[in-house]
Amino acid sequence: MKCSVIILNWNGAEMLRRYLPSVVNANSEGTRNEKETEIIVADNGSTDDSMKVLREEFPGVKTIVLDKNYGFAEGYNRAIDQVDSDYVVLLNSDVEVTDGWLDTLLTYMDAHPEVAAVQPKIRSWLDKSSFEHAGAAGGYLNALGYPYCRGRNFRGVEQDNGQYDSIVEVDWTSGACMCVRTKIYKEVGGLDAAFFAHMEEIDLCWRIRRAGWKLMCVPQAVVYHLGGGALSYDNPRKTYLNFRNNLLMIYKNKQHPYGVLFVRFFLDYAAALYFLLQGKAGSAKAVFTARRDYRQMRLAY
Repeated sequence: MKCSVIILNWNGAEMLRRYLPSVVNANSEGTRNEKETEIIVADNGSTDDSMKVLREEFPGVKTIVLDKNYGFAEGYNRAIDQVDSDYVVLLNSDVEVTDGWLDTLLTYMDAHPEVAAVQPKIRSWLDKSSFEHAGAAGGYLNALGYPYCRGRNFRGVEQDNGQYDSIVEVDWTSGACMCVRTKIYKEVGGLDAAFFAHMEEIDLCWRIRRAGWKLMCVPQAVVYHLGGGALSYDNPRKTYLNFRNNLLMIYKNKQHPYGVLFVRFFLDYAAALYFLLQGKAGSAKAVFTARRDYRQMRLAY
């Protein structure tokens, strides 16, 4: 098999009904990749009607049934262990794809063997003229380890006016929609299961780049992402995972991490104070908890 498109699902029956048809239709009979591509839903121990929806409404979609919720990272690792394809696509369950999206990505990958992974342009499903927060038009890391994107800034996201239509090398490709060479994914160890969710694809991409491979954004392929399908952007659990995993990622991957981590100590507590002043006590507590757990978890690396 050339490509496996894997959608990780957890209690997302309604998401499947809304977004999976676009994936199936874009890979329907007569499309270039129809015979070379399989669509798989990996179910992460759902307790809703997800499996019934798949059986009755999407009988042509393959399934991998996991026995419990392993999180985004380990859920994908376990699913990818069960496929034998040249490429895998990590695709969120709340993504609507467009015609030709996959062909565009695979054609680029076939022509550029030095590239390990690519992402498309990711627009918002709620406002299809704007970029979406999780990946936008390609991800980067600044000197302090903070991720940012073309098309995303501190004030939110930009309108897509074609300003980022160039194919560019990036620091990380979005886990909302990432096409990666299966062999390389496995060689670098896959997603870090300890992360559970959030920042795990950036950590993976950092390891891929350290191994000498390139990552690209190919904006000629377009998908639409709802975002916040598992956790809303201001959820304290999301704050906790983002702060904890960002620190772990820096500790694991940066050649000389301690100077950065020293600065981040002060910036993180400044962020906690900012949350408190905004009346977000849960998010402030999440920062403190994240730093505590980071100190414990880093001993495993």
